[in-house]
Amino acid sequence: MEDFLYFCNMEKVFIAGPCVIESAELLDTVAQEFVRIRQTLGVEIIFKASFDKANRTSIRSYRGPGLEKGLEMLSEVKSKYNLPILTDIHESWQAEPVGQVCDVLQIPAFLCRQTDLLVAAAKTGKVVNIKKAQFLSGQDMRYPVEKAKDAGAKEVWLTERGNCFGYNNLVVDFRNIPDMLEIVPTVIMDCTHAVQRPGGSNGKTGGDRRFVPSMALAAKAFGATGYFFEVHPDPDKGLSDAANMLELSKLESLIRQLL
Repeated sequence: MEDFLYFCNMEKVFIAGPCVIESAELLDTVAQEFVRIRQTLGVEIIFKASFDKANRTSIRSYRGPGLEKGLEMLSEVKSKYNLPILTDIHESWQAEPVGQVCDVLQIPAFLCRQTDLLVAAAKTGKVVNIKKAQFLSGQDMRYPVEKAKDAGAKEVWLTERGNCFGYNNLVVDFRNIPDMLEIVPTVIMDCTHAVQRPGGSNGKTGGDRRFVPSMALAAKAFGATGYFFEVHPDPDKGLSDAANMLELSKLESLIRQLL
């Protein structure tokens, strides 16, 4: 069965995983918990991790293992745990190799207007998840969707992740969710990036994970059809987005609330 048809049949989309690939051991720990949750709650979780964080605040920040090694590690997770895989791409040439491994290609928020990137992702035939830019409204996202669909994308998702609110801060206008539901049937709330303080922590992005559950529940009230969580067994030791990642141990109880 085509990947996009499989995902169309998911009642709720759950995407989760560590912000960046740190080690094979971390991927195994997170994947094993997803399998346990799948067996307990009967829900599929799309495994997310980045092979390269190309937009880190500082040039000295950890970026990941790179494309080749990262795809090897994600492919191992997919085959070992039978989990669908999502990762983000930053350049159009990355789409083809990433599409050979991943089920969903994600377009980062800062890059959602990059035509060549959207076209390359669409041409893989995989699901394309476009994150709404911090500087755009929900209604503005019809244009990135048009680009992807005109290039042949069968299934396009949109993800809300907040808007710039002055310096080093974000605010979520939850009206963007119903606005984007008028464009595509699958709109996901990025509950962890929405609590970021971009670049607001001495050369790295800060945040406050306390508000992650509230973001998810508010998004549910506005009709979100999916939820995105960056999770880590020990978030404060995470190598990227440490301040806003959710503790892995809290994921099951939050999914239960959303179901």
